[in-house]
Amino acid sequence: MAGGKDPDPRGGAPHGGRPTWAEQLLDQLRPTGRDLRKVVEWLAGAVHGSAALLDHRQRPLAGDHRLPVDRGLVADIVAGRISSAALQDGDRHVRLVAVGPVHPAPAGVLAVVRTAPFDRRAADIVAQTAGVLELLLRERELTVAGRLLERATADLRLAILQLLMVEDTVSARRVAAGLWPGLLDTDTACVYVVESSPEERDRLAAACAEATAGHVLVVCCPAMDGHVIVLAPGAAPAEQLRLLVGRHPDTFLGGSARQSLARTAAAYGQAVSALAVARHRPDQAAVYAERTHPERLMDPAALEAWSAALLRPLDALAHHVRAELIATTRLGLEFTAVSAAKVLGVSRNTVRARMDRVEALLGTDLSDLTVRAAVHLALNTRAMGGDGATAGAARAVRLGDLLAGTALRIWAHDLLERLTRDGRDLRRTVRAWIAAGGNAERAALDLGVHPQTVREHVRGAEPVLERQLLAAGSDLYEVVLAHLVVGELGEPGLRPRKPDQPDSPVHG
Repeated sequence: MAGGKDPDPRGGAPHGGRPTWAEQLLDQLRPTGRDLRKVVEWLAGAVHGSAALLDHRQRPLAGDHRLPVDRGLVADIVAGRISSAALQDGDRHVRLVAVGPVHPAPAGVLAVVRTAPFDRRAADIVAQTAGVLELLLRERELTVAGRLLERATADLRLAILQLLMVEDTVSARRVAAGLWPGLLDTDTACVYVVESSPEERDRLAAACAEATAGHVLVVCCPAMDGHVIVLAPGAAPAEQLRLLVGRHPDTFLGGSARQSLARTAAAYGQAVSALAVARHRPDQAAVYAERTHPERLMDPAALEAWSAALLRPLDALAHHVRAELIATTRLGLEFTAVSAAKVLGVSRNTVRARMDRVEALLGTDLSDLTVRAAVHLALNTRAMGGDGATAGAARAVRLGDLLAGTALRIWAHDLLERLTRDGRDLRRTVRAWIAAGGNAERAALDLGVHPQTVREHVRGAEPVLERQLLAAGSDLYEVVLAHLVVGELGEPGLRPRKPDQPDSPVHG
């Protein structure tokens, strides 16, 4: 009589038949598996019973959460006093097994109940399954720890960027030195902004870090969901980022001119401005053009004297308070209060309160675009290092005098003439929109057109002027100054407080 095939020594089907229970259990460790719930469900079916996985607080992680177990025995296993227990409760047979080493504490407790006694095969299945569950629990712990580490690292990178945005380069270098030694051992850097969809941003940020070999600071922009900010001390990352963007459709790159670390906020504004140009270029990338800026056409001594006079009320404040107000106001003028708050890591109410205080000290109305342009000019002049104290003491300078130079008038006429050549009468619309404080509805009432027409004209003027207008910032303020130079807008109401006038009690 011919004999059958030898049974599998591990207690499954004969060789060549269906997978054994051990093979089925190993399948749970495949990359497509690794699910605690599925492993516990498989175990219940394999032993023809019920199963549950409990954590150290006896809370169910997977399986039948209604499974009756002896809480005292589970507590003993969790405490490390025993590693397993077997008992019979009426017609039910129960196995409790520690998942992982009992010292200092197991990762969990596996509870299995069935009506038949546990034979060797069932006991082996329970023991081996506990080992698989231990691996899955450890993997989950490492995954969670890795995510926490990634989040902490991302927060640290953002903190460094925020310190640079408020010109605190000393603190930024100290924070960076621990994890990225040498990253900020430089006086200058370029800022790049890479734009994609919000859904793709995390992958894009990882790709930016990989492409630049970790030699840059990569930050997911807290203000714009689709933006990745890259601060690069060296020159090499520019080409690497261009190649990266070229491989990804619907991804764009804007880069700044090289700036000192203290002018990171200005570099960021330049990168955002270049990004607007990149969206219209076939290679999807653009670097901020070092065009002729209006302040470079002004008398330097007169500009410093005027700026110093306008900002003098701030000089009476304590140094750290003045620095905080100036840094916040500069960002608040470049971006919306909400975006500035996200970049600085403070609330938007804090940004608005600080800007309100500056507004009160300077006796100005920052809702007026001409005022914003003037204050922006003064703050940037201060940031470049000029204080104008000596020149200011010698003579008082009016903004009108500052804008009266021949070179500046030529620049302004050339810039605005671009709008005149367009058949849509963009110049008239842009002028009315600026006079209305950037409000399309108010400008539409003044012009007798639909607000959407105003928005379309302003948006259409951006590629003509090669400047962003709808996003507040340096580009817009240059266009405002051009209108002031040619006399198409009234001079802003700048009424600095007298040095002996007290600060506003509301904001003090």
